[in-house]
Amino acid sequence: MKKTLILFLALSIAAFALAAPAQESGGAGELLVYSVVNEDETQALTELFTLRTGIQVRYIRAATGEIINRVIAEKNAPQADILLGGAESLHISAANAGALDAYVSTAADVPDYTRARDGTWTGFCVLTLGIGVNEERFKERFPGKSLPSTWDDLADPDYKGELIFTDPLKSSTGYLFLQSQLQGRGEEQGWEYFKKLTPLAAQLPASGGAPPQLIGRGEYTLCVAYVHALKLYSSQGFPVKIIIPPGTVGEIDAVSVIKGGPNRANAGKFVDFMLSLEAQELFTSLSHTIPVNPGVKQGGDAVSAEGLDLLDYDSEKAGAQRDAVLARWQRDVL
Repeated sequence: MKKTLILFLALSIAAFALAAPAQESGGAGELLVYSVVNEDETQALTELFTLRTGIQVRYIRAATGEIINRVIAEKNAPQADILLGGAESLHISAANAGALDAYVSTAADVPDYTRARDGTWTGFCVLTLGIGVNEERFKERFPGKSLPSTWDDLADPDYKGELIFTDPLKSSTGYLFLQSQLQGRGEEQGWEYFKKLTPLAAQLPASGGAPPQLIGRGEYTLCVAYVHALKLYSSQGFPVKIIIPPGTVGEIDAVSVIKGGPNRANAGKFVDFMLSLEAQELFTSLSHTIPVNPGVKQGGDAVSAEGLDLLDYDSEKAGAQRDAVLARWQRDVL
């Protein structure tokens, strides 16, 4: 499978290279990207950016919590130019800490809700949480039992040791799940929910990509993950059933310019690039996410937000209270 993915990435980049003539460089220099996007996707995007602009890109890829904390810690002596990926609430946290610069791209006519009013973050895709189920393992472990269809169904004691979701201290996926339940249920009921749910979890991985992989391989039965990450495994033939419960949450995956980075002009070009049809089509083809550029034509395998029962999620609130919420998570839940 790994060889197949590598070949697919190579062919994807080659196809985009042939589809349009390379732009004039005009962008000599470098760019350093801190990325929470998957390694293969980061490599594909940065290679295409270099192909189109002539700008050489170096990147460091790590878990969301590590990258966000690094950007904030380096705000007085920034080392990188771009923060790529991660939910908008975490970009808001970095902006509130004074680590991000304003940049308003005019590269595409995107919806207002996909960018910050002050220009400190720009969305490039829409993310939605769902429940992933390994159907083969579920039938073996729970014969005759109906699949879960709501978030409350996950708190069934029968699922102890068969459920995984990411650690909100380290993962934007985990923090989004935590905040969505706090906002959807009300804070106190939300905390009570996690006091019931968390003891059932076999593990709390640091990376949002781990739960779909682990249930895809049949190591566990149930997980909470982004729908696009689950779709990646189901589309490859793994027995992964995707369930999108009522009151799920949609959020924007964002790119931001790091304040005071060494290559400010090139950073703006990268944000423009991320909204371009070429970059949006490449990323969507690899990630199964929902693009923000309305000109992108999605294949039949794409996940659509149409008809979803989405929570009215306050990402600014989630970003502003991140430290307090995570402190309570450590104190009251773990």
